[in-house]
Amino acid sequence: MQTDVVKYFMELIAIDSESKNERAMADRIIADLISLGADVSEDEAHNQTGGNAGNIYAWFEGDSSKPAILFCAHLDTVKPGNGIKATITDGRIHTDGTTILGGDDKSGIAEIMVGIQRVLQSGAAHAPIEVLFTISEEIGLLGAKLFDKSRLKASLGYALDTHRVGELVIAAPSQNSIRVAVNGVEAHAGVEPEKGINAIRVASEAIASMPMGRIDHETTCNIGVISGGIATNIVPNQVIIRGEARSHNMAKLEQVSSDIRHAVEAAVKRHHLPQGSATFDWQCKREYDSFRISEDEPVVKLAMAALRELKIACDAISGGGGSDANIINARGIPTIITGTGMNNVHTVNEDILVSELERGASFIETMIKLHSS
Repeated sequence: MQTDVVKYFMELIAIDSESKNERAMADRIIADLISLGADVSEDEAHNQTGGNAGNIYAWFEGDSSKPAILFCAHLDTVKPGNGIKATITDGRIHTDGTTILGGDDKSGIAEIMVGIQRVLQSGAAHAPIEVLFTISEEIGLLGAKLFDKSRLKASLGYALDTHRVGELVIAAPSQNSIRVAVNGVEAHAGVEPEKGINAIRVASEAIASMPMGRIDHETTCNIGVISGGIATNIVPNQVIIRGEARSHNMAKLEQVSSDIRHAVEAAVKRHHLPQGSATFDWQCKREYDSFRISEDEPVVKLAMAALRELKIACDAISGGGGSDANIINARGIPTIITGTGMNNVHTVNEDILVSELERGASFIETMIKLHSS
């Protein structure tokens, strides 16, 4: 396995691994984990996701008098993530602008792997180390949800999946996913439109009165996908609306979700007409639960101690997104999200500084050593 974190990262981002196509990435990581002496296994979560690779779990034996420490990152990337062509300019790694870079989350993987490698090569005694590399994180945390969490033995964990090294996300929101089918009445748009009820109009009225964007400091809402209609000469009979609501406060999450439903109900009610009535079908699904971890908890104190030793500025914050950490926390293992240096993620302008990759690997190495001391 490559010992230089930058070179290793460059090798990983050259491997295509969009969600559900993580096979090549999984094969590389399995081989590298085995080369480091880990006990490695792959589950069959892909049988349920429709992908071609499962979650990778690895265990590094260590001093059994010490509790295990867990590191987590995800194998998949968003699109466009195939055929990445990266270069380094003035210490900044970036692409040619036609694809993402893949630092989300291959920077996390590279830093975990190289950090562990450095500890092992030092010969220093260390606590047992658990590693979980998940699949299909970018499309709903599917891998983490499907992984058998009863296998985890760690007392604390770190999901490497946010921005600047030194950023510690100690709280993250719950999320509801919402799908609404607004049903109208089909008719010929030119010959007898008065016999129809336009589902696009009904849906538009509903969306116009929904809460949207930043609701308050801990709550957000978004409608992200609208689909419907098949031709301009047909009054459309169905529109699908898909969106989400997130909040650190469960009561607020339920209130915003309820407000979205009430907006649909009101719009549909206005279209009870002689030629028929609009209707709707509602689905609201909890994707994951929030977590909040005190700065006094060992998982946070260890990270802060490592950052102090490395003279890296520390920011403990509340995040607005979900990650595998939400799923692991729900299992009862205190897990925070830590930064890797990734920047402008999910865009073709994504980049990462060489210095951040190097600091990230040192952060992992230092945490393991402090935890093991």
